Amino acid sequence: MMENEVFASFTFYSTILIIKMYVLAIITGQAFANPEDALRNGGLQYYREDPDVERCRRAHRNDMENIFPFLFLGAIYSLLDPNPIVARIHFLIFCVGRIVHTVAYLLQLKAPTRSVAYSVAQLPCFSMALQILFAVLTRW
Repeated sequence: MMENEVFASFTFYSTILIIKMYVLAIITGQAFANPEDALRNGGLQYYREDPDVERCRRAHRNDMENIFPFLFLGAIYSLLDPNPIVARIHFLIFCVGRIVHTVAYLLQLKAPTRSVAYSVAQLPCFSMALQILFAVLTRW
């Protein structure tokens, strides 16, 4: 499958996003919401709500709400044999948008940075979804 330029591009950008999600997951491990987890990992002093960890947790949840659908749409879109340059632009825009969104979330950048990054990242997903539906409807 890696001979398929579109799928290789999708795999590259998807992997970057998954690594970004792993980094956020690690950051959320600085505090534990359950006392049994805190006891197992250093003591009850880690059983607390930390505003920075909670912010990171929200960013991570937002990633799951957006990156998981991208993974599905991008994989199906890759099967449609789209133009490799157009496909790469779709994947790049989504990836950069999600990275900017996370940075804006974690660094508390001024509005509307985060919402613009979110919206920009949704454009290629919307485009891929429409192309998938069109391809299915014309062959159904």
